[in-house]
Amino acid sequence: MGNTFKWGIIGLGKIARKFAEDLQKSPNMELHAVASRDIEKAKTFAKEHQVKYSYGSYEALMTCPDLEAIYIATPHILHKKNTLLCIQNKIPVLCEKPFAMNSEEVEEMILAARTNDTFLMEAIWTRFLPTTLQIIEVIKSGKIGDLVMLKADFGFKAPLDFESRLYNKKLGGGSLLDIGIYPLFLAQLLFGKPSEIKAFAQIGKTGVDENCSMLLRFSQNQHAILDSSILNDTPTVAYIYGTKGRIKIHRRWHESNSFTVFELGKEPQEFSFDFEGCRGYRFEAEEVMKCVRAGKKESEVLPLSFSKDLMGLLDNVRAEIGLQY
Repeated sequence: MGNTFKWGIIGLGKIARKFAEDLQKSPNMELHAVASRDIEKAKTFAKEHQVKYSYGSYEALMTCPDLEAIYIATPHILHKKNTLLCIQNKIPVLCEKPFAMNSEEVEEMILAARTNDTFLMEAIWTRFLPTTLQIIEVIKSGKIGDLVMLKADFGFKAPLDFESRLYNKKLGGGSLLDIGIYPLFLAQLLFGKPSEIKAFAQIGKTGVDENCSMLLRFSQNQHAILDSSILNDTPTVAYIYGTKGRIKIHRRWHESNSFTVFELGKEPQEFSFDFEGCRGYRFEAEEVMKCVRAGKKESEVLPLSFSKDLMGLLDNVRAEIGLQY
């Protein structure tokens, strides 16, 4: 296999392109093979990113030599099917978020991974950013005291194209699964599983949520106020409040390279990070490489139990807003 970790990609859309570009910035990883249901698209993508192998079906990718892991970047509704294909061929998987369409699908994926003794992880790249890792250390240090509340939003004005993936209910469209998962992820990371959930949504003409607002209460009486939108360009910042101060994660907080700590009675403290010319996807890829080469079947940083609970949270929010796929 050599020293470089060899990746494959299933699904060659916008997110796959970002992932591929980040892999090129790493001396330890390479994009080895790509697959699309359109062979010409696969060949073009492979040429653009100097990829050795290109395939016109996902099944054909399973025969690729020396492949060490596959990144699944297809629409939400295909995540389970594509993951099971790889797992059944005992190829480690990094599956784009949301992990699947519901908890039942996630449980099936996890069972398959364990039955086939194969690595599986959800691609919540925010979890592995240096920004997130340092925020967790700041919280552990007690600088802002005991956690009390989270406010986080993620919204952008999407082109009003009712045939696009974002508006297509058959493809799992809507703000919640696409971007609402980020604020929910942060709330779960900070507080764990909620004891109470309230949610409200604006359901559009295609039957998907175009705006979604969520209020979560946790066992220690902490709470989170969260919003997602594909109709409005929101501030997309996050505030973490504690008994002794707060943390502000700056705009587009889910990919931010900076945050500020405000301790009561002290000057604000700025933290910033250089992602070495990459967007930040390489960090989740490096976690997969580290785990797979160590013989691990899941990540300790983002375990399968976390993804299972997060999908349960998404299911509960959908039940609150009356959204069914």
